Amino acid sequence: MKRILLTAALLIGVVQFSIFNFQFSIGGVAAQLPAITLKTMDGQTVKTDTLNNQGKPFIISFFATWCKPCNRELSAIQEVYDEWKEETGVKLVAVSIDQAQNINKVKPLVDEHGWEYDVLLDPNSDFRRALGIQMIPFTLIIDGGGKIVYKHNGYTDGAEVELIEKVRELTK
Repeated sequence: MKRILLTAALLIGVVQFSIFNFQFSIGGVAAQLPAITLKTMDGQTVKTDTLNNQGKPFIISFFATWCKPCNRELSAIQEVYDEWKEETGVKLVAVSIDQAQNINKVKPLVDEHGWEYDVLLDPNSDFRRALGIQMIPFTLIIDGGGKIVYKHNGYTDGAEVELIEKVRELTK
C-alpha cells in the first residue's frame, strides 16, 4: 500500500512539474513584478511593483555599464524607440545592476548614448535576484495588466525585432 501511495505521489508531482514547465515554455509566466525599492538616477525612490505604462505594455531591460551586449541592445532600441512608442505606446525601463562603486558611471553612459529611457539603479542586485536573473542583458515584457509575459536573455544584432513583435502581439 505504501508503495502505491508513493508511486501515486511521485506521478502527481511529475504531472504538476510538467504542466508548470509547459506553461513556462509557452510564455505563460504571468507573474507580477516583485516589490523591490530602487532609485532613479536623480535619487527618487521607486517600488518595482508599481511600475506601469497606463495599461500599455512596457519593457524592462537589465544592463550594466561594463556589459557590451547590453549597451548594443539599448542603443539599437534607441534608434527605433520613437517609432515603437508611436506605434504601440510601449515604454522601456532600463535597470542598471552596476554595483554601488560604479553607479556614478551610469548617468554619463546614458547621456553619451542619448538613451531616453527611465533608468533605475539596482546596485545590490535585489530586483535582479528577486526575478531569478542570472545573466545580462536580460529583457522582460510586462503586459498592460502588470504581468510578466515574456523573458529573454542575451542579445544578438537584430533581436530587437523579436522584442517589438512580442509587444505588437499584446497591443492587437
